[in-house]
Amino acid sequence: MPTPADSAGLAALYQERILEHYRRPRHKGALERATGVHSVKNPLCGDAVTVSVLVVNGVVADARFTGTGCSIMQASASMLMELVRERTPHEIADCALRFDAMLANGTADETLGALSALAGVAGFPARHKCAKLAWRALAGALEQSAGA
Repeated sequence: MPTPADSAGLAALYQERILEHYRRPRHKGALERATGVHSVKNPLCGDAVTVSVLVVNGVVADARFTGTGCSIMQASASMLMELVRERTPHEIADCALRFDAMLANGTADETLGALSALAGVAGFPARHKCAKLAWRALAGALEQSAGA
């Protein structure tokens, strides 16, 4: 069973992972040959994100995002773009369910890669929308790509 010191260390590690993706986001920028693009905005806080995907043979070959917002939204988008590469939309939908469960129960899910750092957001329900915004944009981009 983890001690309070272990929990504090884990929280610090996760916090650092979030800040690293916020300060140096991965896969941020336009995707020229996108097969799907979708934008979403949280009108309550002003966070906005656009996700672009390139799906080839039923697999996400590339994914990028643009947008502005809080550190949670930016980090979540950066981590998500890394997670979805080389996955099918079905696999991504499964990851989305696991991400939602993680936000509900606060237990890190290491199968989500770097996104497991966002488990601490569970304690802040008002920030759930921040963490999920890029997921919503991704779902729209994948839907558009499927119709292409």
